[in-house]
Amino acid sequence: MRRFAFKALFALLTFKRDDDDPPRWDRIVLIASTIVTIGLVALYAYGKASGRW
Repeated sequence: MRRFAFKALFALLTFKRDDDDPPRWDRIVLIASTIVTIGLVALYAYGKASGRW
Protein backbone atom coordinates (compact mmCIF):
# COMPACT_ATOMS: atom_id res chain seq x y z
CA MET A 1 0.00 0.00 0.00
CA ARG A 2 2.80 2.39 0.85
CA ARG A 3 4.60 1.69 -2.42
CA PHE A 4 1.38 2.45 -4.33
CA ALA A 5 1.03 5.79 -2.53
CA PHE A 6 4.54 6.85 -3.52
CA LYS A 7 3.95 5.79 -7.12
CA ALA A 8 0.74 7.81 -7.21
CA LEU A 9 2.48 10.83 -5.71
CA PHE A 10 5.34 10.75 -8.21
CA ALA A 11 2.88 10.21 -11.07
CA LEU A 12 0.99 13.36 -10.02
CA LEU A 13 4.19 15.36 -9.74
CA THR A 14 5.49 14.31 -13.16
CA PHE A 15 2.20 14.18 -15.09
CA LYS A 16 2.54 16.00 -18.44
CA ARG A 17 5.91 17.43 -17.51
CA ASP A 18 8.62 18.18 -20.04
CA ASP A 19 12.29 18.09 -19.16
CA ASP A 20 12.66 21.82 -19.81
CA ASP A 21 9.88 22.92 -17.44
CA PRO A 22 10.78 23.88 -13.88
CA PRO A 23 9.09 21.93 -11.08
CA ARG A 24 5.54 23.06 -10.31
CA TRP A 25 5.95 24.20 -6.75
CA ASP A 26 2.30 25.06 -6.32
CA ARG A 27 1.35 21.44 -7.02
CA ILE A 28 4.12 20.14 -4.76
CA VAL A 29 3.01 22.39 -1.88
CA LEU A 30 -0.64 21.46 -2.41
CA ILE A 31 0.10 17.73 -2.28
CA ALA A 32 2.40 18.07 0.72
CA SER A 33 -0.10 20.15 2.69
CA THR A 34 -2.87 17.67 1.87
CA ILE A 35 -0.74 14.78 3.12
CA VAL A 36 0.08 16.66 6.34
CA THR A 37 -3.59 17.53 6.90
CA ILE A 38 -4.69 13.92 6.40
CA GLY A 39 -1.95 12.78 8.76
CA LEU A 40 -3.03 15.21 11.46
CA VAL A 41 -6.66 14.17 11.14
CA ALA A 42 -5.65 10.52 11.38
CA LEU A 43 -3.52 11.25 14.44
CA TYR A 44 -6.40 13.10 16.09
CA ALA A 45 -8.83 10.27 15.31
CA TYR A 46 -6.37 7.71 16.67
CA GLY A 47 -5.90 9.72 19.83
CA LYS A 48 -9.64 10.05 20.37
CA ALA A 49 -10.23 6.35 19.68
CA SER A 50 -7.48 5.17 22.01
CA GLY A 51 -8.56 7.49 24.82
CA ARG A 52 -5.10 8.89 25.45
CA TRP A 53 -6.16 12.50 24.86
